[in-house]
Amino acid sequence: MNWFDIPQVWLVVGFAGQLAFSARFIVQWVVSEAKRESVIPVPFWYLSLVGGSMLLVYAIHRKDPVFILGQGAGLVIYLRNLVLISRRKKELLADSTRPV
Repeated sequence: MNWFDIPQVWLVVGFAGQLAFSARFIVQWVVSEAKRESVIPVPFWYLSLVGGSMLLVYAIHRKDPVFILGQGAGLVIYLRNLVLISRRKKELLADSTRPV
């Protein structure tokens, strides 16, 4: 099968997912350059989640077990990082509202 045989909607899903997934590196690079240190900003994880989810849907459609496993495992990591970030923000908020 060549890529001309793939329905256009699936090409859009696949390319959009890859674009979102790749954009996370640009975000990380720009933020790191601005801070002059290596930083992984929160939008990096959201772009990872969006791009990874779209690529997983595409991989499932293509019935590619290697791609499915890789993207599925990545989604667990992206979600876990967002949970950890959320918990930390809640802890910091609770600490800042406690009387001294």
